[in-house]
Amino acid sequence: MSRRIKRTTSPGDRAKGRDKSRDRDRAGDRGKERGTSGSAQRSRKPDDRKSGERKSGDRPFAHRTPGKPPRFAEPRRDRQERMEPAAGKQAAEQPLPTKVQTVVVTSDENGMRVDRFLEARFPGLSFSHIQRIVRKGELRVNGKRADSKDRLEEGQSVRIPPLRLDTPKTSGTLSEAEAKTLQALKDMTLYEDDDVLVLNKPVGLAVQGGSGMTRHVDQMLEVMRDAKGQKPRLVHRIDRETSGCLLIAKTRFAASFLTGAFRHRSARKIYWALVAGVPKPKQGRISTYLAKEESEEDSIMRIAEHGDEGASHAVTYYAVVEASATKLAWVSLKPVTGRTHQLRAHMAHIDHAIVGDPKYFNKENWQLPGGLQNRLHLLARRIVIPHPRGGVIDVSAPLPPHMLQSWNLLGLEADRFDPIENAPEE
Repeated sequence: MSRRIKRTTSPGDRAKGRDKSRDRDRAGDRGKERGTSGSAQRSRKPDDRKSGERKSGDRPFAHRTPGKPPRFAEPRRDRQERMEPAAGKQAAEQPLPTKVQTVVVTSDENGMRVDRFLEARFPGLSFSHIQRIVRKGELRVNGKRADSKDRLEEGQSVRIPPLRLDTPKTSGTLSEAEAKTLQALKDMTLYEDDDVLVLNKPVGLAVQGGSGMTRHVDQMLEVMRDAKGQKPRLVHRIDRETSGCLLIAKTRFAASFLTGAFRHRSARKIYWALVAGVPKPKQGRISTYLAKEESEEDSIMRIAEHGDEGASHAVTYYAVVEASATKLAWVSLKPVTGRTHQLRAHMAHIDHAIVGDPKYFNKENWQLPGGLQNRLHLLARRIVIPHPRGGVIDVSAPLPPHMLQSWNLLGLEADRFDPIENAPEE
């Protein structure tokens, strides 16, 4: 009885209603599909991915084959700005002081080197300008003179003199000389992404400027300065006559991370050298103190005693990869510390100086085998270091032309297993 009272439509009417409802639902679904088809992939949350699926922003940090440099892209500034902490960016982009000012080191700047501190605070400030004001004592920390390599502590007061900011480069304004410099950097590139650049530095090109130095890597990087005046930063250095892997940070974030990796010895560097004689034992550890010895003509690193003024502890592992009779040996080297001329001084110390070394080769009546060039046979072969955004950078450099010639003349096989892989990390 009650069912008959509540029935207000006939079965046929209800069927027609259901058909209309289904039609409306289908139309709505088609509308949703049209409205969301272009953004569904972009709006999907990372948590929706299947386990093991790689993020679109992830990059593999595998060894790149020498001779096939990656695309030399301009930095993606929108991504850099998004990844850098806003507070750090506000602290870094200070107005250029036109008179003497005193600033306080923040917690984010704790542990920064003086030169990096100035670069971060005043993007676009040239390396030569920074070195000049530090050398002249115009910059002071807590009232005292400071060296560009000194590290700052939170709360310290830094006196900053009036500064001159270099004019930032804008896209499309490179001169012919600058375009050639940019192409030269492209040709040196072993690895590149948004944060990191690894160059294969050639023999004879200095990393930083010095007396009478007009062309060096730091100066060449000026052509990569962005619209905000920031340019890629050197993370470590290798000698002028040494070729091979040179690591460069393209962002402040990467520079801070990579510098910390070197400081905490998370980076692994491997060098190849051709030395006089064959070291015995064929694998070993060299541990000494090194101090700079100045002369009127030159300066070298000498073996020092613990406690000597300016002496620093230096540790190097070595391994003979292959020998050429008893005259020469191909040696792989892993420096644990990073002292000036460490490898060159250490190999000379064990009486197996590196062939072609103008500073440390001290073997008397020793003649260079025929066909070998009298040039420093030292290569920064490989660098392995954590990437600022995850993963590992692992890049190797090829033998430079003069070393490749020596390897061929001596019958050394460059693809042999490198026993230094098994050396300790400390």
